[in-house]
Amino acid sequence: MAANAAEAGEESPFLELTPDGRPIVADDEAEPELLSADDGEFTEVDLSRSGDRVVMGRGGLVELARPSVVRQPVQEGPFTEITVGGDSSEGGASARSAVQETVRRGPSYAPRNDEDRPVFEEFTTAADDPADAPEPLQGPGPDVHPVAGMPSETAAAPAHDGGETTQGVVVTVEAHEARMVDERKIPTESYDPLKDLVNYRKPPVTLLEDYISDSEVSDEEIFENKTRIEETLKYFGIPIQRIKATVGPTVTLYEIVQAQGVKISKIQGLQNDIAQSLKAESGIRIIAPIPGRGTIGIEVPNRCKQVVSMYSAIRSLRFQESKATLPVVIGRTIQNENFVFDLAKMPHLLVAGATGMGKSVGLNAIITSLLYRMHPAQLKFVMIDPKMVEFSLYAKIEKHFLAKMESEEEAIVTDPKKAVYTLNALCTEMDTRLELCKKAGARNIAEYNEKFTARRLNPMNGHRFLPYIVVVIDEFADLIMTAKEVEMPVTRLAQKARAIGIHLIVATQRPSVDVITGKIKANFPARIAFRVMQMIDSRTIIDRPGADQLIGRGDMLISKDGELTRIQCAFVDTPEVERIVDYISKQQGYTEAYALPDYTPESAGGEGMGSSEESSAPVKYDTLFAEIAREAVSGGQISTSMIQRNYEVGFNRAGRIMMQLERAGIVGRQQGAKPRDILFHDLPSLEAKLQELGLF
Repeated sequence: MAANAAEAGEESPFLELTPDGRPIVADDEAEPELLSADDGEFTEVDLSRSGDRVVMGRGGLVELARPSVVRQPVQEGPFTEITVGGDSSEGGASARSAVQETVRRGPSYAPRNDEDRPVFEEFTTAADDPADAPEPLQGPGPDVHPVAGMPSETAAAPAHDGGETTQGVVVTVEAHEARMVDERKIPTESYDPLKDLVNYRKPPVTLLEDYISDSEVSDEEIFENKTRIEETLKYFGIPIQRIKATVGPTVTLYEIVQAQGVKISKIQGLQNDIAQSLKAESGIRIIAPIPGRGTIGIEVPNRCKQVVSMYSAIRSLRFQESKATLPVVIGRTIQNENFVFDLAKMPHLLVAGATGMGKSVGLNAIITSLLYRMHPAQLKFVMIDPKMVEFSLYAKIEKHFLAKMESEEEAIVTDPKKAVYTLNALCTEMDTRLELCKKAGARNIAEYNEKFTARRLNPMNGHRFLPYIVVVIDEFADLIMTAKEVEMPVTRLAQKARAIGIHLIVATQRPSVDVITGKIKANFPARIAFRVMQMIDSRTIIDRPGADQLIGRGDMLISKDGELTRIQCAFVDTPEVERIVDYISKQQGYTEAYALPDYTPESAGGEGMGSSEESSAPVKYDTLFAEIAREAVSGGQISTSMIQRNYEVGFNRAGRIMMQLERAGIVGRQQGAKPRDILFHDLPSLEAKLQELGLF
């Protein structure tokens, strides 16, 4: 203690206080009650020179100004000045007397005037009544010396026994303005979310196959096609000035410049004649004119088509050096350039195409691209797979890249009803994120995460680092047919979720207007069309013809920013996906999948989130619905006019019944004047469907 230190010729730089602000008795023989009255940690006031701070025990820090000029004691102020350093003198004795008087009278002593309250009042819990004040402490206080030889303002302290020189320091503590902070070191470096899985390694490109194709378009093939195009146009009286060929992996683009005065529409009308002269297996596609070039393009399928491997796409510099937030390499253009886009700027993607035309491969290419560039802390997937087999491989990386509701056991959603719940849970997550951005003063997820990583947002107020969430929905037509209420949460997410990092990828085989409604199309500006069977389907997807002229096997058109680009999709096979997910799953992951808020119709209270009165109310089918459905299946055909004639109903009612049959999935969509296709081929399966609809 202080007395022992003085006997040893050493000066103690500490004045020890109890947690309630009372000085600790320096006498070893003092009663121990005062020292053990509180089992908490004591508080130390370090009056030695230590930068710009005085340590107030283990509970926290008080930031104190340490002026170099000694101030004269001020009587009217909520502070106490203590001068430390130097050897004994008359001024030092006065200072010693002031400190000892304070110690003798106890820490609860304070003038009645609030303006003259000493610093001890800030920490004391004693009552104001003098009778409740603790007994005066006996024993010497800490050694306090004046500054010897000091001028009117400053003085220097003599050297101590250790040979060090200590300057006199005045410590001013303002009782009401002392700022207490945690003793634990406050980190000054930026928050790095990647440190949660600091040992995570992204998959190596060697896990992918490099499909090297020996087949190339020969010069003879190019020359032959040029000659046939010129001869065909010349035969129909259309002279051309020049023709240029650009060889792509699947098709070759022949750009022609027609002579002055030749209408473009005249060349467009010769599409079938040119295809016949070229002997093209799957037809040709005419682009008239090519935007930004002033030429007319004729795309001719190559006789020997090349496979664009995901290996070459991932290794490309365009993808590796991309600064995109969510970079995706989808394939290769006609100019043999890898096509890379930023999913965060899309911001949602609609994918459609007939069965076997490469739609599933395209989805896997998008997911693989993101797995190769993103860290688990930065990205999460929500996968909805009504087919139950398309995304099952990705279940192994649940604790790395997947998100699910806390109440669900499996991260891959296969049940249509659970898909509705999951999408509504994403709406809740969206609303929560928007509220966090509002509190943080951020307009989007990038600004919010920037503030959080800079430690400008307090986690105690609910703030957290927000990863991007990519929602992949396969077979949306089947999903919306079995759970019509799925349209509302999808529309809500498409309208508002882009700002806070939730992006949708919706895929379907049947791009009819009852599946891809106007509300959905309006919020999906970016669309990918694989080959479809009819021009009307192409118009439904990309608002123009062209998808019906593709050759299949990954040949696709992507509509982005109003521009249409033909791309050969990169091929990634199932064994490659297995190797990627195995590599990721063997690394350390999180303890569980990213948790989405739980959602049930009861928790929603019947308001919003896809449980509106319109979407939750049962469909009221016409009284003739079941009978007409049975007649359609047994007879093999049905039309609105047949319903009018056979059941003697008006046109409006017959049209409503036909629309109900189509929405129930019993008949196909309208095909001009032709009767609709019947999607059920036997009565037992129809009866099961009617029972499911509650009509049996």
